Amino acid sequence: MTTATPTPLRDRLGLPRTTGRNRLIGAHLVDSLGTGLILAFTLVYFARTTGLGLAAIGAAVSTARLLALPTAIVVGPLIDRYGARTVAACGNALSALAYGGFLLAGQAWQIVLVCLLAQIGHVGYWTSSTGLVVLASAEGERTRWFALVQTLRNTGMGLGGALGAVLVAGAGTGGLRVLVVLNAASYALATGLLASWRPLAAEPARPAPRPGGAAPGAGRAGGGYRAVLRDRRYLLLVVVHLAFVFGSMIISMLLAVYLTEGLHRDAWLAGTLLVLNGVQVVLTQNAVARRLERFRPTRVVAAGALLNALSFGLFALLAAAPGWIVPAGLFAAMAVYNLAETVATPYAEELSVSLADPDRRGRYLAVYQLSWNLGQAVAPALLTLLLGRGAAWPWLFLLVLSLAAVPGLLRLERLR
Repeated sequence: MTTATPTPLRDRLGLPRTTGRNRLIGAHLVDSLGTGLILAFTLVYFARTTGLGLAAIGAAVSTARLLALPTAIVVGPLIDRYGARTVAACGNALSALAYGGFLLAGQAWQIVLVCLLAQIGHVGYWTSSTGLVVLASAEGERTRWFALVQTLRNTGMGLGGALGAVLVAGAGTGGLRVLVVLNAASYALATGLLASWRPLAAEPARPAPRPGGAAPGAGRAGGGYRAVLRDRRYLLLVVVHLAFVFGSMIISMLLAVYLTEGLHRDAWLAGTLLVLNGVQVVLTQNAVARRLERFRPTRVVAAGALLNALSFGLFALLAAAPGWIVPAGLFAAMAVYNLAETVATPYAEELSVSLADPDRRGRYLAVYQLSWNLGQAVAPALLTLLLGRGAAWPWLFLLVLSLAAVPGLLRLERLR
């Protein structure tokens, strides 16, 4: 008679092995805590600390993000040459400097400048972050690591959002300035943690030289990028991913403004919904990812797109709903949105790595990051413009975009 070996608790919870990765985990958590402080209040911060109108602020933020679009193309070869950890740490250091500059921004060009620096730092970090997971993950645990990173991100953002809502409600404009200071400090601390982390897997500082002294990839970056641009499967993934990028922008660029300007609700409600996002993802992300491991990643991501469409439809309906039902409707729509996030995010990140050529992974991830950069650049101006035409319009746009992603993901399976 044989006795079945009990499944370790870590496996039942869908958690990866974390021994030797505590500094990386701390960096993700601290970084996200600071981001959560200001994430839902960026447009509100500039609206209250400058004399500029909402449309002008949205245009300034979009301008900064458009100017930062080439950043990922530069960062990709840097990752291939110097490693993901070094580039990620430098990106966080630049973000710390940029958020400190928020305190001095009072005119449109100054908002463009500080947001440009912040966006360059974000792009450097997030283009590298997938590579950090590759360094940290043991064999067969990559999806679980992506799920854990998402859990850490939402834990930090939820706690930061709760603290941010309290500070804004209790201290007004002064509280918003405190949020900015705390955010800058969090990026500085995350920089130190990343810089001092030593991955268990070796990360070469630079490619080994070829005979004659030239290093692989040391030639023109375009040679590497040409190979990426010939990869039809990867380019389709990047295009489809735009739907998720725009959807993710509701937290930072739409939710607070929609609640205060479109539904005429108090700003604290946005912080409460952000806390719900963090708590729901923290409690369910790894367990959901584990239960979905037997399905194709493309099918899982497509299911996430359909859930996103449902949540955006619910948000749109609230613009015309009776006032008494709006709070409950907001929490229901947010719960569906959070479920979509837990379903799709780890598997979308897994696709970005598994479809990439390991020899050019930095460049592949840079092209993937372009979908984030483009969405983040266009979203502030586009979503605020749509919101100005009617409270439901940005949600209807996001609904259509999410539905359009589904056939693209199914086609991804058929391409070789």
